[in-house]
Amino acid sequence: MVQLRRAKWIPVGVVVLAVALDLVTPADFTSAPLLIAAPVAAAPLLRLRGIIAIGALAMTVHAVLARVDGTFGWQRGVANQLTLLAVTVLAVLINRSLEGRDARTRRARQIAAVAQSAVLPRPPSRLGDLRVAARYVPAENEAMIGGDLYVVQDTPHGVRVMVGDVRGKGLGAVSAVCANLGAFRYAADEADDLPGLVSALERALLREGGRRGGQEQDEGFTTALIAEFAEGLGAVRVVNRGHPPPVLLDAEGRATVLEPSEEAPPLGMSALETWPSPVDTFPFPPGATLICHTDGVTEARDESGIFYDVSVRLPLLVHHRALIGDPAAPAQILQLLIEDVGQHTGGRIQDDQALLALHRPRARPHA
Repeated sequence: MVQLRRAKWIPVGVVVLAVALDLVTPADFTSAPLLIAAPVAAAPLLRLRGIIAIGALAMTVHAVLARVDGTFGWQRGVANQLTLLAVTVLAVLINRSLEGRDARTRRARQIAAVAQSAVLPRPPSRLGDLRVAARYVPAENEAMIGGDLYVVQDTPHGVRVMVGDVRGKGLGAVSAVCANLGAFRYAADEADDLPGLVSALERALLREGGRRGGQEQDEGFTTALIAEFAEGLGAVRVVNRGHPPPVLLDAEGRATVLEPSEEAPPLGMSALETWPSPVDTFPFPPGATLICHTDGVTEARDESGIFYDVSVRLPLLVHHRALIGDPAAPAQILQLLIEDVGQHTGGRIQDDQALLALHRPRARPHA
């Protein structure tokens, strides 16, 4: 936002530069070509009144400079004035065209957001003793529905969670997301263990890819993190299929990346080969929060190309805002994380972000 405000001064800077050059050069030098650039520079940066004001300023400055130099004739006076007028009109037309395109993009994003919320409903804030928060942040440069997903479900086997990222965007990605969600909703209740749940998801994706056919059949794979909270919430079991590992934030604000013990490819690739789904078990102590996210977070870069590091930034954020301990607020933690990623990238969100926070409250002492 600050950069945009600064950029709006570029047309004025062009006019100032034209005046400076005219004053330090011989009388037969004309700064008209540089003044002509001012309204063109204003077209994508300013509103209608601003463009007209820059055009009028450029014409006035040119007329004054030409009068001072004694060169205001037909060629260097009237002709340049007419050119400046024509370029200002052209800049207005360009601005109107850009405004129309931006309006269409905003409408498309609004439609995509509504569709996204329909496809990906927000989970309940509480499931038993587990507190839940979820956020979806669309990419700034996209007006299409993305393939990031999350789902949380209370099952006979405990609370089960999935966070995933389907390759691609648009209707193909939506189709794969729906297949993932539908398969998870059913298999999460029926599968006795996580490998069985993963197998059901694999079969659903292969069926969906077969229905779509063509190139989309080979591109519909999904990176996925599937987690299951043990009874009593004392531990969390995790299967990672090519997805960014989650971060466990303990009650003291220390972060631990839950790396998989064995690498496994994304879901939907079993047509090529069959891979095991190793299950890793991690302690989930009272006061802990599990942060799951897609690669839109970990692959967010700053101006120097440095990737965002959740495990480093998250403890700093929660300590700074004193969010450690109880009552912990998963929604607040996600909001802090989203804002920090935005600051890291300078507001240039290049990929969708799906985030899920699951918190186990500390046991309250009896009175």
